Amino acid sequence: MSKPLHDHICESQFFERLYKKHAKNLHDFLYYKFGDHLNPQDQVQEAFIKLWQNCGKIAPDKAKSYLFTTANNLMLNVIAHNKVVLKHTKQPQKHATNETPEFILQEKEYHIKLQKAISNLTEAQRVAFLMNRVEGKRFKEIAAILDISVKGVEKRIYGALKKLREDINEL
Repeated sequence: MSKPLHDHICESQFFERLYKKHAKNLHDFLYYKFGDHLNPQDQVQEAFIKLWQNCGKIAPDKAKSYLFTTANNLMLNVIAHNKVVLKHTKQPQKHATNETPEFILQEKEYHIKLQKAISNLTEAQRVAFLMNRVEGKRFKEIAAILDISVKGVEKRIYGALKKLREDINEL
């Protein structure tokens, strides 16, 4: 007995041939219809992912139609999302704070000092410090990522803190 037709899309060689045959045409179709600013290549990839996820449900002779319809709908979804984002950006945002202008100015100046002090750290100190304080990683995780000991991480971070205190108070 022969296999049913819809099983062929799930075979990687057949799917690869479909991709090579239709990817450029699908990209060009989206590019001509919607332009480049909506990333047509991303939607082409998403359409092929959806085809792969539904490969058992789609007959090979319907694959091209499925791809073009899916990609077109994905682009329309991006446009609809952008309209919602635009609508919300047009709504006035409340920017009232309880801080005085002097406090806000001091905060900005301190932020500039901090950025300058962080840039003066050694690369090893800066990487360990930012992984800990910005990304929230623990010393053990940082040690595993940087392939050093936990004590090495501690030394780098404590050295960075000491240098930051000195530089910020100096500036």
